[in-house]
Amino acid sequence: MYRILICDDDADIVSALKIYLSGENYELITASNGREAVELVSEAPVHLILMDVMMPEMDGIAATARIREVCNVPIILLTAKSEDSDKILGLNIGADDYITKPFNPIEVVARVRSQLRRYTNLGGMSRPAERLTIGNIELNDETKAVTVDGEAVSLTPIEFNILRLLMSQPDKVFSSRQIYEQVWNEPAQGSESAVAVHIRHLREKIEITPSDPRYLKVVWGQGYKMEGGRGV
Repeated sequence: MYRILICDDDADIVSALKIYLSGENYELITASNGREAVELVSEAPVHLILMDVMMPEMDGIAATARIREVCNVPIILLTAKSEDSDKILGLNIGADDYITKPFNPIEVVARVRSQLRRYTNLGGMSRPAERLTIGNIELNDETKAVTVDGEAVSLTPIEFNILRLLMSQPDKVFSSRQIYEQVWNEPAQGSESAVAVHIRHLREKIEITPSDPRYLKVVWGQGYKMEGGRGV
């Protein structure tokens, strides 16, 4: 599944873009300014960014420049008709395309598909893994199935998404806030305690001894990780 970051300070535009792309089987995450976008890109893989130009704290042009320092993910700028100079500047510093407001839903979907196809075909990224395996745990993202020692395990959608996130980057520590925002796709705002509850339930289903887990580890004061990137 491709993860797309929508960055715009206008909540109505974010909602509209999420509606346009909701039928495409994308994982959609959001940011309200360029600084948040840069932080999200540094925390977890993103496969395409829809980036507004005019935003508070850090605008889309500055954010594009920062992101280009660390990765070549496709960036499509969202611009007003009067922002021709920003379009040119954005393309010069590394943006791949732009869409002019107001949006045509068909154009948005077509441009996103085109950029993802080009990025994949040129080798900028590999297709997201359908199967993830750590030790005796296997997760099939296509069928949404999880097995432990070959036996099927029944997970809730939230538990599955947490496990997929942690298994996708073995040994990387995710804070409760990061897990909440990426799995629930909304600001944490003090809701991180929900993560601990789901982690506990998840351990009870995938660990032989939940109180002494082999895979799903807590890193005190930092968060959680799926241990297994080095031959567990």
